[in-house]
Amino acid sequence: MDIATIIGIIGAFSLVILAMISGGGGLAWFIDGPSLMIVLGGTTGAILINYRLSDMLGVIKVAKNAFFRKEFKVDEMIKIMVGMSKMARREGLLALQDMTKQIRDPFFVKAVNMIVDGIEPEDMSNILETELSFIAERHRLGADIFTSMGNFAPAMGMLGTLIGLVQMLMKMNEPRTIGPSMAIALITTFYGVVLSNLIFHPIAGKLRTKSSEELLVKQLIIRGVLSIQAGDNPRMVEQKLHSFVAPRQRRSLFSNA
Repeated sequence: MDIATIIGIIGAFSLVILAMISGGGGLAWFIDGPSLMIVLGGTTGAILINYRLSDMLGVIKVAKNAFFRKEFKVDEMIKIMVGMSKMARREGLLALQDMTKQIRDPFFVKAVNMIVDGIEPEDMSNILETELSFIAERHRLGADIFTSMGNFAPAMGMLGTLIGLVQMLMKMNEPRTIGPSMAIALITTFYGVVLSNLIFHPIAGKLRTKSSEELLVKQLIIRGVLSIQAGDNPRMVEQKLHSFVAPRQRRSLFSNA
């Protein structure tokens, strides 16, 4: 579970709610069913116009990645790749097949199986790079949907406000209703801003961050398996893979050798 996402959402909403109840009226002032329906219904409708229904149905699954997808630790992956390099040089490439039982990443397993099957390096590189590009596209689509939701929500909020203002102006002959009507009109914009800036856009940003991390690890896997297939010694494999890591984070497995 991504603790930062949970803390961010809880912290942000807690401060907003605290500000809402500090005015003396409590949360009841900020609850309005029609306003919420305009924002959520309008945003959903606009997204359905922009994207396919199948893409929308996958939004919940995509959103889970912002909360539950595990972090990719590059240093651990480098350690695994160096260990595979040692085994390949000691026992041959076919011995790597036994290591796939310990690997949970399907992309990594596929890359190792291609080594074992004797696929040519150029062909293997093309296949893995193509798969990587489609993974990136799927990740981009998920983040784009939430970005679009974040863009539409404030617009739907403004639409609801305009509807409320029209209704308020139609009752100008009743002065006592002007204040409450104006408040309800503004609540719709409030809903749109909150959903956009505390949910939709932050989730889109987190999805992009996690996508970048995952793609980095998969690029590292491609570089590593090609290096292992080429017969590079473990030190060389480690040096190649360290190029994916910031200098201050590099930890050599051979420093004490």
